[in-house]
Parts: sequence; C-alpha cells; structure tokens
Amino acid sequence: MSAVVENVMTTDVAAVNENASFHTVAELLISRGVSGVPVLDDDNRVLGVVSEADLLAKEEFKERYYGDGYRPPLRARIRHATGSEGSGYRKSLGETAGALMTSPAHVTTPDAPVVSAARLMDRYGVKRLPVVDADGRLAGIVSRRDLIKVFLRPDEDIEQEVREALHGRADVAVADAVVTLSGTYAEHSQAVTAVRLAENIDGVVAVHDELTWKHDDIADLPVWGGA
Repeated sequence: MSAVVENVMTTDVAAVNENASFHTVAELLISRGVSGVPVLDDDNRVLGVVSEADLLAKEEFKERYYGDGYRPPLRARIRHATGSEGSGYRKSLGETAGALMTSPAHVTTPDAPVVSAARLMDRYGVKRLPVVDADGRLAGIVSRRDLIKVFLRPDEDIEQEVREALHGRADVAVADAVVTLSGTYAEHSQAVTAVRLAENIDGVVAVHDELTWKHDDIADLPVWGGA
C-alpha cells in the first residue's frame, strides 16, 4: 500500500495569522529554525506562505525607506529602472504576514500519495507544502525531509510487501532497500510486470532484475508501422 502524506507529515506546525507583524514572523522563523510558514485566516484556513525570501524583499528595497546609502543588488536596480518590480516591491512595503506572503499557497492533503507531494514540490520549486483538510484548514505540513522517511523502511517490511505484491512467484532479497528478484516466469511479460510492481513499493531504492522466463511473448508481439 502506497504511503500517504498523513503518514509522514508534521502536525506541530509553525504558522502565523495574516495579521501577524513582520517582527513576529521573523522571530518565528528564527525560533523554529524554518525558512517559511503558512499564513492563516481567523478560521485556520491557509491563505499563503511567508518565507525568508519574502522578508528579505524589505532589505532589498531598503534604500527607498531608510535612505542610509544602502545600494540594492543589480537585479533590484534594474527592476527599479524598468518599473517591473512586481511582487518584490509590493512585499517590501508589507508590515503583516498577509502583505508579505506568497499566495495562493501550493498545498496537499493528508490522503494524497507521498509521490504526488514530491512532484508538487519539484514542479513549484518549494521545500514544504501545507497540508489542508477538505475545508482548506491547516492539518499539518510536509517537507522534503519528511518525504525521505519512506526510504527508511526496514528491509524486512519491504521484502514482505514485495513478496505479497508478487504473490510469492519470485525469489526476493532486500539489502539497504535495494530489491533483487530472481526466479523463472512462464512469460517475459510477467517478469517485466514483476519488476514494475517491485519498483512501485514505497521505500524501494532500486530493483536488480535477475529474472528469467520460458517464453518471450514480448518478442512475439507484431511490430506496427514501418515502411
């Protein structure tokens, strides 16, 4: 059975209300040792995420507010000159979490497969995802580190699940989450399916295929197309 987000997420979540001050957000990031936190409305629904990068926007545009001779980075000066400052400049004016946050937040749900959460993180380039219930209320948070937990399953557990998935039709050995399959199937396609089933087991790092077969039904398939 595939692991779901609920199995690996953290329920003790550092989060802030949308009206929390800049100072409160900064203190929370430092005290909890995190780089970003969900921003909630008064009903505990996730509105967005505020990160270190969002707070640093104020430093990037510091010259405009403090006049202390601070010289922004080149990319910031280009945006100033072209008028294409966008959300970075808007966030530099922010005094509350709601004004500083990136919204809407990329979220997942407790029953989502772990692999789906990993793909979301990769697609959007984020390190963590707020986990919300059916009403959009915060239920937890899942990070890249949490997702790695599925690879820490004991070899014995992985071996048992692989054997069950293959109905005992192959010899299974597992060492450091690497599965080795051996034995003989009647058909080549059955051996291919066995490898794919093993690869899909949570915690499996790799599958070494040492299977053989009596009949190559794949080679017998007609080839379509051609000249």
